[in-house]
Amino acid sequence: MTHSTVSPSPAPSSHAPDSAGGRRLTLLTLAALGVVYGDIGTSPLYAMKEAFGPSHGLLPNAVNVYGILSLVTWSILLVVVAKYLVFILRADNNGEGGVLAMLALLLQDTSKRIGPRRRTVLVLLGVFGTALLYGDGIITPAISVLGAVEGLDIVTPTLSGYVVAITLVILVVLFAAQRFGTATVGRAFGPLTLVWFVVIGSLGLTSIIDTPQVLTALNPLYGLRFLLHHGTHGFVALGAVFLSVTGAEALYADMGHFGKVPIRRAFFAVVLPALLLNYFGQGALLLRDPAAVSNPFYLLAPSWFLIPLLIIATLAAIVASQALISGAFSLARQSIQLGYLPRMTIVQTSHEEYGQIYIPQINAALMLGTVCIVLGFKSSAALGAAYGIAVTGTMSITTLLFAVVARTRWNWPLWQVATFATFFFVLDFAFLGANVIKIAAGGWVPLVLAAALVLLMTTWKRGRLALQQLLQRAGLPLDLMLDELGRRPAPRVPGTAVFLTSDSKGAPVVLLHHLKHNKALHQQVVLLSVSSSNVPTVPREERVTVAPLDHGFWRVTARYGFMESPDVPAFLAQCAEQGIVARPMETSYYLGHERLLPTGSTPMAAWRKRLFVLMSRNAQSAAQFFQLPSNRVVEMGAQIEF
Repeated sequence: MTHSTVSPSPAPSSHAPDSAGGRRLTLLTLAALGVVYGDIGTSPLYAMKEAFGPSHGLLPNAVNVYGILSLVTWSILLVVVAKYLVFILRADNNGEGGVLAMLALLLQDTSKRIGPRRRTVLVLLGVFGTALLYGDGIITPAISVLGAVEGLDIVTPTLSGYVVAITLVILVVLFAAQRFGTATVGRAFGPLTLVWFVVIGSLGLTSIIDTPQVLTALNPLYGLRFLLHHGTHGFVALGAVFLSVTGAEALYADMGHFGKVPIRRAFFAVVLPALLLNYFGQGALLLRDPAAVSNPFYLLAPSWFLIPLLIIATLAAIVASQALISGAFSLARQSIQLGYLPRMTIVQTSHEEYGQIYIPQINAALMLGTVCIVLGFKSSAALGAAYGIAVTGTMSITTLLFAVVARTRWNWPLWQVATFATFFFVLDFAFLGANVIKIAAGGWVPLVLAAALVLLMTTWKRGRLALQQLLQRAGLPLDLMLDELGRRPAPRVPGTAVFLTSDSKGAPVVLLHHLKHNKALHQQVVLLSVSSSNVPTVPREERVTVAPLDHGFWRVTARYGFMESPDVPAFLAQCAEQGIVARPMETSYYLGHERLLPTGSTPMAAWRKRLFVLMSRNAQSAAQFFQLPSNRVVEMGAQIEF
């Protein structure tokens, strides 16, 4: 395992999986099965149990069982199949998906169809959706592992008092293992998840054979009658029904890793039939034995298979948790590259798989949050409310952003956009409303987490913009400095000096300080500006722009995508093709190190300035972030009233 030293080349996925065929397509489909569908695949552990939980007051009689099964079936078909597999997967940003990728796609729009105010609102919604996904990354490991370990109540009731403790041990070990990378474990995800789906599908099929009349619940009229008959109670039950589609957002977020075709094939060939068989099998069991409502998933299995099923379920829950944890790492890197989070240590855990990264700070935060969630809620049933609202919020935002993309980027007719938005907003808001009712019961947790993260992300974004403006004002027009060097040449020393600057036009402050104090310059001076683009990867030919200046100066602009890691030595090596020859051991990198004082006239609230200063002090050093050789870096400090 090494620190992220991968050059900022396009991700190995190359966004070509959709054109793959034969054995490669099969392997991609199997891998997608493990990574993409681990979350939704473990929903049968707790969805039906929660639907008939004491809080909903529903008796497991035939009418209610048919109604819930009908709602579960059509929720999966409409949300997962129609919305995500048919529509949302079309909104790819150079092959990448996810809320931030869609937001970046919108920000690329240079026309005036999205005005400044609408753009600001969309950015805030995208950031909020991202924050909710971080909350999902905390709640998913907790509810998945809890739901699996709760099988101890059935296997051996004497150990039921240790469910929370065992869950905490599993989760702590899982998070501690993240630093070793997921390369080895990742290869087992697909086969293990395939075994899981085969097992749950087989258990469900056996139960359906015993009670085949349960299949009549495929009729959507049962779901409609259930909602009309139960009124408010039926509406509240939608919150539990929604648990059957949690994880659908992963279809979109992981699109860049596998491509649309493998994701769709895995769902229709394995996931959909296995899920429906298991849900209907649980329903058939409840028709035969209403007392099985205590845990219909585990009670599907014969007594001799309970322990193996508990083991398989726990492993499947770990896979589901791992997928969300890895997703949180990728999401954090995107947030950093787009300027919404401070620099953090990004460790590349595989030399072959670009997407396998580890971020220690995010891992520690996720582990702390997950442990607190488990200790606070203590059961998967109690966590249901908190889980639902995080995912429904993100799905609603995804629907809105997709509608804007369809209208502004693809020029869909207004009636077509309105039809899409209206239909899916009805679904999204129905589920959201059913979960909002549960805010007091735990739904407030992801909302508080998301609000805190939005505050941090927007504070960092605003603070960095304000700081850049301050530094630009403190700088000097480059033409004036070069004219002065022409009149009063400074002594030159052998080698190359690289000055990193966020100002792509003026002379950087650190250069002025260097010239003022050392009164000398290197023979070759490179002014390097590195910026993140609103695209996942930047083609090699567009990555570096070089402009020669007078007196041995060069202006270099480097770009990298939000799915890439910046590598300044690699950028500089590429510049050799355009005339800049910089030997590694004769090149020095100059960085400015600002000590911020929250006492200036920057138009930000005082408390927000202090928050930004605190985040800035705890950010990863620029030298590490840009992968500079530690023995070739010179930092020059400056005190700035912010």
